[in-house]
Amino acid sequence: MASSASPASAAPDSIVIDARNLTLALGRPPARTEILRGIDLTVAAGESVALLGPSGSGKSSLMALLSGMERPTGGSARVAGLAFDALDENQLAVARRGRIGIILQAFHLLPTMTALENVAVPLELAGEKDAFARAEAELIAVGLGHRLRHYPAQLSGGEQQRVAIARALAPRPALLFADEPTGNLDGITGHAIMDLLFGRHAETGATLFVITHDPGLAARCGRVIELADGRILRDSAAA
Repeated sequence: MASSASPASAAPDSIVIDARNLTLALGRPPARTEILRGIDLTVAAGESVALLGPSGSGKSSLMALLSGMERPTGGSARVAGLAFDALDENQLAVARRGRIGIILQAFHLLPTMTALENVAVPLELAGEKDAFARAEAELIAVGLGHRLRHYPAQLSGGEQQRVAIARALAPRPALLFADEPTGNLDGITGHAIMDLLFGRHAETGATLFVITHDPGLAARCGRVIELADGRILRDSAAA
């Protein structure tokens, strides 16, 4: 049976994620491994959602499916208005552009580019004419107006994550994924980063989807979905 998670009051035109019976399996019998086991999930525009669960529960795999980075073995996913399961790889790459932002715990900044360039270059590649102006505005918004021309090696871990947040938000995505965004930071810095992330979520109106194993962090979201063994166990929206 599929695991169901759906906000009761969401109107169809406000849905950002609509996943039906999503499954993901690796390998072939008899060594086949079931990663996700029939996920039903609906997320409305503007929500802040935590996907909570231990390592190996399928959290990052679900994020990979919903962000179009991985294809499901079965089921369907409509994300930011597009049927992801109906698109080929090139179409998925185009679909993600401008619609989906992703923040990872490892930052993934280009070491030979300044903070400004790290944020602006993806915008330039997407054909945005005001790429550097938008990048500067976003870096100022995350408190790094004084660090525009510093390289990643010249920035602290918290500052690098701020650059990563600015890069994810600069295209003004409808959906923002944050996969263990404080995993490489100390407690105080991590708390400050989450304050910033939730603040930017409120200001931009983007739907925020946080993947975490930390119940304290999950509790800061408006909705908590618990995942275990590839299934949704609990969804606070249904409480």
